[in-house]
Amino acid sequence: MPGIGLGTFGSDHVDSAAVADAVGTALALGYRHIDCAAVYGNEAEIGAVLTRSSIPRAELWISSKVWNDRHGDVATACESTLADLGLDHLDNYLVHWPFPNHHAPHVDVDARNPHAVAFSAERYLDTWGQMEHLVERGLTRHIGTSNMTIPKLDAVLGHMSIRPSVNQMELHPHFQQPELVQYLHDHGVAPIGFCPIGSPARPERDRTEHDTSPTEDPVIVELAAARNIHPATLCISWAVTRGHTPIPFSTSPTNLAANLRAATQPLSSDEMRLLDDTDRQCRLIKGQVFLWRDGQSWQDLWDEDGTIAS
Repeated sequence: MPGIGLGTFGSDHVDSAAVADAVGTALALGYRHIDCAAVYGNEAEIGAVLTRSSIPRAELWISSKVWNDRHGDVATACESTLADLGLDHLDNYLVHWPFPNHHAPHVDVDARNPHAVAFSAERYLDTWGQMEHLVERGLTRHIGTSNMTIPKLDAVLGHMSIRPSVNQMELHPHFQQPELVQYLHDHGVAPIGFCPIGSPARPERDRTEHDTSPTEDPVIVELAAARNIHPATLCISWAVTRGHTPIPFSTSPTNLAANLRAATQPLSSDEMRLLDDTDRQCRLIKGQVFLWRDGQSWQDLWDEDGTIAS
């Protein structure tokens, strides 16, 4: 798996055509890892770019994810993604969220699906069994998890015939998740970090008053200035130096190129020690819409007390 990828979630402000254009630009610059998802609503447009590309398929690493409403029919979901992307196989296919709970696009964080349920290891393992069949059929080379926690992984890892190749998770200098990163390394699971520079373009509805921005952190700003790079670029170098794979999104050719260069420019041990102290345990993607009871806190999604909320 290439050490940096291009995320393709355009949020509310980038349409499918612009995301597809960014994929084409990224491939031309040298990116070979493209991170997709059915729920992003742009796989057909990305597929058109991949079809036109002259890059050999063997040089590409294309991943996608099964959305929450397809946990009971993973094969059909994967086949639809493959058709949209114009591929006969994926390199990695992930369970996007550990809950079957889903929601309409662009809803407020207070929206709740009346059929939402708590995490169930038994239900998740049923979905995972379907994921394993995809590997057996050759539809994907690897399978992985996303947005999982240590308690949830503890509940399922021992029952999997095929272990997850990766866990995709929020990772940036203000949200470093050191215990989970170490847990993944100890279990042979590669961490992939989304929102590697924070999430400066996330919708207003997803922001809270306690959110912080790593690219405005004084330590990060100072270290970036010393290297004559943007603070966002420094965050990418931090991720690669730390041993996880960042998947930043951008439509700017300049920023795409800078992020790619950052993946080959590791930070020094002194810089990394300074960045250790910037962790504010600030989760930006809280997932409120996946809650299953009225009056719940978003912390229940993330098992912060070490137990799985019921």
